Amino acid sequence: MNSIILDHNAIEHKIRRIAFQIYESNVNESKVIIAGIDSNGYLLAEKLRDTLKHISDIEPILCKVTVNKQKPWQPISTCLTPEEYTNASIVLVDDVLNSGTTLIYGVKHFLNVPLKQFKTAVLVNRNHKKYPVKADFKGISLSTSLQEHVSVNFSENNYSVVLE
Repeated sequence: MNSIILDHNAIEHKIRRIAFQIYESNVNESKVIIAGIDSNGYLLAEKLRDTLKHISDIEPILCKVTVNKQKPWQPISTCLTPEEYTNASIVLVDDVLNSGTTLIYGVKHFLNVPLKQFKTAVLVNRNHKKYPVKADFKGISLSTSLQEHVSVNFSENNYSVVLE
């Protein structure tokens, strides 16, 4: 049986709240890099960027992060060069933090250059971590069993988070 955890309006509210948290932690910055893990993390990053544009004068720069989720130790690619994010403030974004595997390898990739600040943001934090990684900004914390699956849907004007 599927249960809707967050509907469209609730997700929009969570995105707005996370965007304000990102703004508050970067209030003295002129720009912030919103690095979204492909594919749903990137969609969430786009929505955070759009909201940041409306609520602040910070320039949010979008960056797509491609991670092989089956083999996350393989090389990670980004649409920005390391020179473009050196000494920058970065927020790494994913839709769901489950075991932390994808997020920790994403964090590791960005730590190869000096950064001004590094934060993480997720829409759903499932609390099943294998790695010491946490979400600095999260929409909702959800205690689930390992057998359950959380899916995030960003269909046009019908967002949802479903527990399957």
